[in-house]
Amino acid sequence: MNERQVILDTETTGLDPVQGHRVIEIGCLELLNRRPTDRRFHVYLQPDRLIDEEAIRIHGITNEFLADQPRFADVADEFLNFVRDAELIIHNAAFDLGFLNHELRRCGRGHMTLEQICKVKDTLLLARQRHPGQRNSLDALCKRYNIDNSQRTLHGALLDAEILADVYLAMTRQQGSMFVQEVADAGGMHNHPARRSRNRPPLPVIRADAGECAEHAWYLEMLDKSSGGSCVWRRLESA
Repeated sequence: MNERQVILDTETTGLDPVQGHRVIEIGCLELLNRRPTDRRFHVYLQPDRLIDEEAIRIHGITNEFLADQPRFADVADEFLNFVRDAELIIHNAAFDLGFLNHELRRCGRGHMTLEQICKVKDTLLLARQRHPGQRNSLDALCKRYNIDNSQRTLHGALLDAEILADVYLAMTRQQGSMFVQEVADAGGMHNHPARRSRNRPPLPVIRADAGECAEHAWYLEMLDKSSGGSCVWRRLESA
């Protein structure tokens, strides 16, 4: 069964939807079985109000740029179809969900919340559990997991979603899971002599195809990032 996840981020006109602030950018990307696909959902939105100056300093999105963009109601169905039944991966999920659920209420969909149609995983809460007492902003996690965020001079929903995907995969990867079975009794494996069947034909050698080699290289690259450049397999392959 395929596990579908959607990494999600938003940019807004301010900090609180109760005060009338609105969503002005949504960025989403899809993971299938923990692998990024080419599916994206990315829109800028006309908020029908001015953006706070402090918010502009954070994300760089101006009122003039948004003047001809669609409104949330225009893209609500497309957005809901993209995220429906996926697990949403969000950093500080309460913020983004609060704004998006507010937008759903504004356009006549007050009978639903994103939490009703999606599972939600908050990477900020996950990071606080794994790194208590430390800074767990997206930038801090990039530094901790050796993820390049040099392009992040300003916040942007799609760029931040792409960075969060790398952070999430690094934070949740367990190298030990590659070794499916541990030997319960190290000495027990020597209690019985190995026997070779003389009638067994030679085992076939199945070579990896180009796609499998590419997936292997991608996995080693992600493993190297998450381990701070300590991936032994990658060093052996490049030797």
